Amino acid sequence: MYESLKKHSDDFHLYIFAFDERCYTLLRKLNLENVTVIALQEFEDEALLSIKETRSAGEYCWTCTPSTIKYAIETYHLESCTYLDADLYFFANPSVLIEEIGEKSVLITEHRYSLQYDQSVMSGIYCVQFMTFKSDDNGMRVLNWWQNACNEWCYARYEDGKFGDQKYLDDWITRFEGVHVLQHVGGGVAPWNVQQYQLENRNFKLIFYHFHGVKFLASNHIELGSYRLRKTDIELLYRPYVTHLEKIKQMLVMSGDTYDYHGSIESTRECIMLLKNFKRRIKGVYNVFSMDEMVRF
Repeated sequence: MYESLKKHSDDFHLYIFAFDERCYTLLRKLNLENVTVIALQEFEDEALLSIKETRSAGEYCWTCTPSTIKYAIETYHLESCTYLDADLYFFANPSVLIEEIGEKSVLITEHRYSLQYDQSVMSGIYCVQFMTFKSDDNGMRVLNWWQNACNEWCYARYEDGKFGDQKYLDDWITRFEGVHVLQHVGGGVAPWNVQQYQLENRNFKLIFYHFHGVKFLASNHIELGSYRLRKTDIELLYRPYVTHLEKIKQMLVMSGDTYDYHGSIESTRECIMLLKNFKRRIKGVYNVFSMDEMVRF
């Protein structure tokens, strides 16, 4: 994500929140330009620490989303801050998206689900992937409300109209003043909506793609997620992305990193995985490839 952003923009500063020591140490060692790496213990406050043990690792990351944004704004005296998911990849300068906010104070993006994948009721109308908050009264009012809500309840389940940190966004355009919903369709393209777009059409301007569900698997394989992908999606989006990931892996190995990103599947899970993959093959969403198949230098 960082390298794709750097390729298309020279006017940004990225604040990376490292949620484990290995991540923090590696990022500090890389000494990336226009990057500030923030350790977990730097921004964790008493409220977060008091609820940390009640959340899974993933749930705690979701819980911390508004807290990280608020920490960056207040610590570094920012006029605005745009939250980015780590699995975004930029194909053009995102400034055109941020400029849409105009005089408003908060920018949010819709899932824009394809009909067959509509999960709005359970997962929310909007996606916590690319969000901008200004540090003005309206922006901080929304951010503080969201932070308090996530601290109170943020779990990986649907309950009483809530799901993680995401369902809270559903009524923001009516609950608060100054909230803008992104209109540029090139921002927020993802596996759950890519079926709607002709990527090869020169009139379609892709700004970023959300590579949700990409996983490194054992035996040097990679999974591209559980949504139906067309050949053009794989060629124009996933192959360049996986190739770039492989280049980064090789660079890390050359720098002395010995971590096995593919790991291995525990034997107790093999039968479950085989059954799951069989069902996905029937549905036509078995998106598992060897790295040799995907990588093209």
